[in-house]
Amino acid sequence: MARHTTLDAPLVVGAGVAGLTVALGLPEACVVSVPEMGSTWWAQGGIAAALSSEDSPQRHATDTVNVSGGLAAIRAVEILTGGGREAIDRLISLGAEFDRGEDGQLDLGIEGGHQTRRVVHADGDATGAEVMRALTEAVSADDRITQIDKRVIDLVMSGDRVSGVVVAEGKGRSVLQAPAIILATGGAGRLFARTTNPPAVTGDGIAMAGRAGARLADLEFVQFHPTALHAGKDPMPLLTEALRGEGATIVDAHGRRFMDRYHPLAELAPRDIVARAIFWQYDKGQSVYLDARGILNFHDRFPTVTAHAMSVGLDPATDLLPISPAAHYYMGGIDADSNGRTSVPGLWAVGECSSTGVHGANRLASNSLLEGLVFGARVAADVATGLVDPAPGARAAKEAFDLPLVPGPALQDLRQIMWDRVGLVRTGDGLWEARNHLLELDPVLRRTIGGRVAADLAIHIVLAALRRSESRGGHYRADYPEEDPMQSHRTLIDLTPADMVPV
Repeated sequence: MARHTTLDAPLVVGAGVAGLTVALGLPEACVVSVPEMGSTWWAQGGIAAALSSEDSPQRHATDTVNVSGGLAAIRAVEILTGGGREAIDRLISLGAEFDRGEDGQLDLGIEGGHQTRRVVHADGDATGAEVMRALTEAVSADDRITQIDKRVIDLVMSGDRVSGVVVAEGKGRSVLQAPAIILATGGAGRLFARTTNPPAVTGDGIAMAGRAGARLADLEFVQFHPTALHAGKDPMPLLTEALRGEGATIVDAHGRRFMDRYHPLAELAPRDIVARAIFWQYDKGQSVYLDARGILNFHDRFPTVTAHAMSVGLDPATDLLPISPAAHYYMGGIDADSNGRTSVPGLWAVGECSSTGVHGANRLASNSLLEGLVFGARVAADVATGLVDPAPGARAAKEAFDLPLVPGPALQDLRQIMWDRVGLVRTGDGLWEARNHLLELDPVLRRTIGGRVAADLAIHIVLAALRRSESRGGHYRADYPEEDPMQSHRTLIDLTPADMVPV
C-alpha cells in the first residue's frame, strides 16, 4: 500500500495564474506542482479588460463571442468580461506593475479581434512573468497556503468522488487525500511537434480527469498561434500578437503582404484565420515572415521578443523574422460550469485545463490570463461550499504505481503525427491515418506515465475532430470547409472511469 497523507485544506494541482488565484481566495489551501515553469510564465500577451471610457464589458463580450465560432457560452463570457476591472485591480493590489503612459494611466494595447484598445501589458511583452511574480510572492507570504513540489500523476477516488491524488516521489509513489481537488494544470500544446508551450504542458490534468470518468468537452478545438519564431527551437518562441497591434506586418519572401486577401482586418484578423493563411503560404512552398522593422524603440518596448530573436542571430529592428503557426492554447478540456465544478463530485477544474465554453471554438487574444484570474476567484468561493472529508476505500489506477514517469521516443512520433494530421488543416482521411498510427504506437506509449497521458488525450482529440464534419474556429476540415448550422453545439465526451485498485 502507498503511503497516505490526509490534508485538512483543499488541494490545488498547478501553480499558474489560475491555480494561485484559487489558492489565494481560499481560507486555507495546499498547492502541489512541479517546479518547472508553466504557460503563464511564458505569456507575452496581455490581459484584456474593459478599462477605458470608450469601452465596456458588453463590447468586450461582443468581441469574445464574435471570434468564438458561435459556440461561446454567453453567461460564461459575461462573467469573464464583467470581472476584468476587478481582476486588474486585484493584481495591482498584490504589487503587479503594468505599463503606463506619461499621464500615469494604464497603457492599453490592441490585438486581433478587439474593437478597441483594452489589453494591459507589463514590460511590453512579459505580462505573464509579471503576473506570476506578483502571485507567487503573495502565495509565499501567505501562511495559510502550503506548497508541495511534487508531480501529480493520477486522481484517487473514494466511492463516486474524487478524494485525492497520486504523487511521484522519485521512483516512489504516495497518496494525498483532501476535502476538495482543484485541477489547474494548463493545456496540452506539447502533443504537437510545433508549439509555444513549455515542456510541462502535456495535458496531464485533462487526461487524469478523463480516467476518473469526468466529462470532457470541445477537444477538437486547438488554437494555433500564427506567429511563432521558426528557428529550430522547441518550444518555439512566441512573437506576441501585440507586435501586429503596433503595426508589424506578415509578408512573404519578397516582402509582400498577403493577409488582406484572407480577411478585411488583415494582420489583426482572428488568430485562426491568420494562422491558416500562413499555413497555406507554406503549403504553396513559400516562406513567411513577420516584419516588425517599423516599430520604433523595438528593443525597449519588446525585450522578450528581442532576446528570443537575438539568440538565433536576428535583430527584430533590422531583420525579417521567420514565422510559423504553432499549437498555443487549448479551448477544449474538462467540462466545467462557471464555478469550476466538473461532472465528478469532489473535482473542480479551472484555467486552460477546463472547458467552460467561455472561448467557444476560438479564443479571443489576451482572454486567457483573464480567465485564470476571474474564474479562479469564482472557484475559490465555490470550493468552500463543497468540502467533504475524504471517505475510506481510496482507489486509483494500478498503472500510476507501476510505470516510470518519463516518456520515450514514441512521444516524439506522436507529436509529429498530431502536427501533420491533426494540426491547422485537417481532413477525414488524415484523421483516420492519425487514429491508426496512434493505435499502433499505443502499446509503446503506455509503458510510461507521460506516454499514457499523451496516448489518452491524443486519441480523444482525433475522435472529436472526426465527429465534427465542418469547419469552425480552431477546427478546420478541408473536406468540410464551411460551418454547418446543424453542428453549432459543443462536443461532450462522457467517459467510463478507468479500472482502479485499492491504494
